Amino acid sequence: MTSFCSVRYNSHAMKMLICGRVYALSLRNTALILSLLAYSACGRTMPPQSEFVLGTVCSINLFSRGTPKRYERLFRRLRELEKIFSVNLDHSELSGVNRRAGMGRVVVSPELKTVLEASFHYAEISGGALDPTVGPLVLLWGIGTERAHIPPTADIDAALSLTDYRELIIGEEGVSLKRQGMALDLGSMVKGYAADELVRLCREDGIKRCIIDLGGNIYALGGRKGAGKSLEPWRVGIQDPLGSRGDYLGILKVVDRSVVTSGVYERFFEEGERRYHHILSTKDGMPVENGFLSVTVIAERSIDADALSTALFALGRGKAEALLASLPGTEAIFVYSDKRIRLSPGAKAFFELRNEQYHLAWD
Repeated sequence: MTSFCSVRYNSHAMKMLICGRVYALSLRNTALILSLLAYSACGRTMPPQSEFVLGTVCSINLFSRGTPKRYERLFRRLRELEKIFSVNLDHSELSGVNRRAGMGRVVVSPELKTVLEASFHYAEISGGALDPTVGPLVLLWGIGTERAHIPPTADIDAALSLTDYRELIIGEEGVSLKRQGMALDLGSMVKGYAADELVRLCREDGIKRCIIDLGGNIYALGGRKGAGKSLEPWRVGIQDPLGSRGDYLGILKVVDRSVVTSGVYERFFEEGERRYHHILSTKDGMPVENGFLSVTVIAERSIDADALSTALFALGRGKAEALLASLPGTEAIFVYSDKRIRLSPGAKAFFELRNEQYHLAWD
């Protein structure tokens, strides 16, 4: 029997099972994309640490050199990034840029400029499927909040008219949004950027083995201890989109990789017999419907995995596979509503199916 560690969240409390011990933390409106599975050697001097930041529960497990000082440094960095990128904080740097939409250039921090440049890049290569100016549309739907609702068609059209990444200007002297009412939302990239920042700090501190879980954005640094002194790949479980939290359809074996999933089960509300999820189309302003239940991306940088999981989901099969083929070293797992699973060619080396209700499709 394989031993494993899993992480489960719901909207009221988090329970983290680590090597047989359960840790409970309070939280709100949190969804876990992935469950972290298994390592057999559980000895450590300090347990994993968690904090509610960036709008989710962020957990860090340092398997070497895990001192209070190092944990504090990592969570302090997350709090710094929240003050830059959060659209839910009126005083964040991003909110300041949004308030000045249509009013000229705004000088921004290197961090914000870096993520804006990355978001513009992914908007271009996805044909606008992933668009950083989607803020008005996200705010209108309110999915993941208590005011989630189906907006009137006229309001959706008005929000869409303000969604155009080509009207985001990024220059040496600052950034600007061309028209009043436009708004940036970088939710599809911020946790990925944050995970990469934590990995950078860990490497600076000589930490060679850790798991970073930012609300389901996973980065697996180094490897887990196997038999003897050997290191083996970390095992990361992919959430079953139709199952309960913590149910997984398969596992990925990864080293020095980020794993990020976007799916219909993350944030949604139901009205009548229909589910309205948070991945919104920049074409019609509605939740994307293209047969996908989830898309998982494996990449060396978490910002890439984060952005692409949303972009590929929004694009649909044909365009998603074409884009993925142009990105060496990046792999994906596509889960369909009929329980088919399609793997990118390189993903076959990472993935192991564990749920008999799903089947691999090779067509």
